[in-house]
Amino acid sequence: MDVAGILRECREQMDKSLEYFRMELRGIRTGRATTALIDYVKVDYYGSPTELRELASISVPEPTLLLVKPFDPTSTATIVKALETAELGLNPQADGNAIRINVPAPSAERRQQLVSQIRKMTEDGRVAIRNERREANRHIDKLSKDKSSHLSEDGAKDAKDEVEKLTKKHIEQIEQTVGKKVAEIEAN
Repeated sequence: MDVAGILRECREQMDKSLEYFRMELRGIRTGRATTALIDYVKVDYYGSPTELRELASISVPEPTLLLVKPFDPTSTATIVKALETAELGLNPQADGNAIRINVPAPSAERRQQLVSQIRKMTEDGRVAIRNERREANRHIDKLSKDKSSHLSEDGAKDAKDEVEKLTKKHIEQIEQTVGKKVAEIEAN
């Protein structure tokens, strides 16, 4: 692999880490109902863990209400049980073939818990980005030691500088995303 390939792979992996972080952050409750809160809840459906979004349609009829309509009405009780055990702080209510979930505004104490949870997720996101940096730098070092690659010390240093720029850019994007999410939680 050449330097351009290493940099391209590093950028792609950092982008994936950033997207995963954003997806995880969407699942944090802010007081407004959003389908992202429960999309990825695992339901034991005929012995296999299945994401809720594959078993039911999820909608937001009101700002503080989620409505779950299972495709298979016999799975309603199983979905309610999965939502209760998911530790989201939500109270699902079966209503015929649908499940209603009231999303109350979090208390001040719960907001602090959510913010600390986000801070931990932020650090995990930063670590993932740094791991990608370390991996790219390791490949660059290996390439610079390989005499057949014709990569000079200056070329290796330039490549590492580029990796560092990518790292800073992605960590900055994480910080911006977290800032918005924390402000959203504290505003409600």
